Amino acid sequence: MNPDLLPQRYARLSITLHWLMLALFVGVYGCIEIKGLLPRGHGLKAPLLGAHALFGMAIFALVWIRLLGRLKPRPPILPSPPVWQTALGRLSHLALYVLMIATPILAWLMLSAAGKPVPWFRFALPSPIGLDSTLTKQFKEWHELIGNAGYWLIGLHAGAGLYHHYWIGDNALARILPKRL
Repeated sequence: MNPDLLPQRYARLSITLHWLMLALFVGVYGCIEIKGLLPRGHGLKAPLLGAHALFGMAIFALVWIRLLGRLKPRPPILPSPPVWQTALGRLSHLALYVLMIATPILAWLMLSAAGKPVPWFRFALPSPIGLDSTLTKQFKEWHELIGNAGYWLIGLHAGAGLYHHYWIGDNALARILPKRL
């Protein structure tokens, strides 16, 4: 497609979802970090874990809308970056999508293997597997491993946007920023 015919900015829905996902990630990570700082038996631990799960499920639900949006042509980065930067950008976006899909699925499997219900508003998600303490531990390790990698992925993503904006001076970040009022 002719780059001159492509939009210069992402659509409003894409921009809104991008920044909403950031807020949800802040909620996911903030809840789990605060929970970890509280002493055993503290009354806020369970609500924080519930909020962590709710934010994670919201990310999982919204990621599919974002993936559909990626089927549309994206605004080009101008001036065009070198091929290696484009490849790294695609790889990092792929890793972020794996994070947004795999982490909630692993949490669901972990809780199912532990015999714990996964609440979703007034319903409970069905358990795809039976009780298995060994699987519970394995899914928990994978969930935490990918979750910890998320700190780095999100940080690199943000750093790359700032690098493009302030160092290179292209429009990579400006394409996803909300319009100024």
